[in-house]
Amino acid sequence: MTQAEQALQTESKVVERTDIRNVAIIAHVDHGKTTLVDGLLKQSHIFRENQQVGELIMDSNDQERERGITILAKNTAINYRGIKINIIDTPGHADFGGEVERVLNMADGCILLVDAVEGPMPQTRFVLQKALQLDLQPIVVINKIDRRDARIDQVLEWTQDLFLELATSDSHLDFPVLYAIGREGVAMYHPEDERRDLQPLFDTIIKTIPAPKVDVEAPLQLLVAALDYDDYKGKYAIGRIVRGRITPNSPVARINRDGEVSRQKVNLVMAYKGLQRTEVDEALAGDIVALTGIADANIGETIADVDYPEALPAIAISEPTLKMTFGVNTSPFAGREGKFPTSRQLRSRLYRELETNVSLRVEDGNTPDEFIVSGRGELHLSVLIETMRREGYELQVSRPEVITRLDEQGHVLEPIEHLVIDTKDTYIGVLTETLATRKAQLANMTSDGLGNVRLEYTIPTRGLIGFRNAFLTLTKGNGAMSSMLIEFRPWLGKIGTNRMGALIASETGTAVTYGLNNAQQRGDTFIEPGTAVYEGMIVGLNSRPADMTVNICKEKQKTNVRSSTSDIAVRLTPAILMSLEQSLDFINNDELVEVTPQNIRLRKRYLTQHERARMREQD
Repeated sequence: MTQAEQALQTESKVVERTDIRNVAIIAHVDHGKTTLVDGLLKQSHIFRENQQVGELIMDSNDQERERGITILAKNTAINYRGIKINIIDTPGHADFGGEVERVLNMADGCILLVDAVEGPMPQTRFVLQKALQLDLQPIVVINKIDRRDARIDQVLEWTQDLFLELATSDSHLDFPVLYAIGREGVAMYHPEDERRDLQPLFDTIIKTIPAPKVDVEAPLQLLVAALDYDDYKGKYAIGRIVRGRITPNSPVARINRDGEVSRQKVNLVMAYKGLQRTEVDEALAGDIVALTGIADANIGETIADVDYPEALPAIAISEPTLKMTFGVNTSPFAGREGKFPTSRQLRSRLYRELETNVSLRVEDGNTPDEFIVSGRGELHLSVLIETMRREGYELQVSRPEVITRLDEQGHVLEPIEHLVIDTKDTYIGVLTETLATRKAQLANMTSDGLGNVRLEYTIPTRGLIGFRNAFLTLTKGNGAMSSMLIEFRPWLGKIGTNRMGALIASETGTAVTYGLNNAQQRGDTFIEPGTAVYEGMIVGLNSRPADMTVNICKEKQKTNVRSSTSDIAVRLTPAILMSLEQSLDFINNDELVEVTPQNIRLRKRYLTQHERARMREQD
């Protein structure tokens, strides 16, 4: 028997840390997690009375505030009646499920938020399933009960059905239910109770979430669940101490995913207090801490006692379903607008993203200037592209493709998703027709009798590419949709595209009103007068299926016989300005999106008409 085994077989000193609770807040996107955390923070009095903190305090990332969603899981801590409550705010969008999977390991219980109108949605099922697999003790909060069309009893019944389906032990079915209005910062034991504050939720957390039972005298073990960085202290390795204790300036062993052990030294041990990290002299098992000094730390690795290095099980993350080709910008305008245009800089940035973005995969492409980037969905990848754009990178990206697998017989399998749509019943016809062309199959349809309907489909992931924008158009904005990967099934066959042809600039120059007016007689334009264009750039959508080249730089010829006011009469239809996600949805396989810090342009993969004709002949 080794010295390490002898040490671990000594009498265990398991104690219950009654001074601490670790809880994760999980829910579907837009069900109110971050708003509820705002209320918990404000009512725990961690801010000064005159401190201006605003709304959505935890959504500190620029894109999170602009998009109105949580992208990164975050930690905070509050004190309630002498007990420290570590709160983990998780994303609700399915594309960021990897963030949820890696941080739930730090919690002992979870608060499941369910919208009082929408009820359990696909991502509700996903996050609850992950939480119950880790045996987290649940608390259910039915949120937004003040909404006019709230159906509290129906939502509670749906939630109970979901627990019956997913529970792995009897204890999972014994959960308290609270009712809340997160925006007002109130929670109640019953919907008719007086609305005061969040004290019922605080009390339920203390009563229901189990205190950590840990051995503080055993050799140290900590699983790195998150990373952070600042310019002063360097990289932070964030995780929960599973056993033992840790102090600043102490030697530790870092065990990577391959089991290789290296000796490291912890500089600072920091605990959470509100939104701040504060230095502590010692942290014990059960605490969630951030360690500095371990520059090579990665998510899923173990920080252990230097004398007894024993690894914890690595965090299992679901595989990606979509891939895109990221490449160096090869347009005639390359290098004009970005600080980082080279393949070396692009490669370095993408592989650096792997340290923190656990759901992402990056491989070298067919050429030194291309990289295959795989992620959970369009939003997951577009957030990365937007982040890189804001950092000063120039790149070009291809249309998203699904990642397929082969079964034992060599048959191709593709990812299938569970799609849930809430809309008005007047749009059932157009949605059914559109989804049928995308190989979707209706699984369930329910109506509330008031004109609202919920449609549930199984649909291949590739059928969802580009559907979100079509959905908003078809329902005139009166609807919500969400989806979640369920399994891989045999390939369902070709999905046709209904997109018309592109209007392609025939020469390099500056778009003028006269040229754009001529182009608008053939379709819709995407650019405004004064925009710099190059040959092969997509400037609009043709009204016919075939691509067409147009000269939007063409000016009206000056002659002696023209009215002095003839040009004033030209009135252009406003250009269709597309976002990054809309651009990714729009392009075909022979097209690319050029992304720079200043512009998002659409282009053909082959810029000249001669190159495009030659490639068509080869096909």
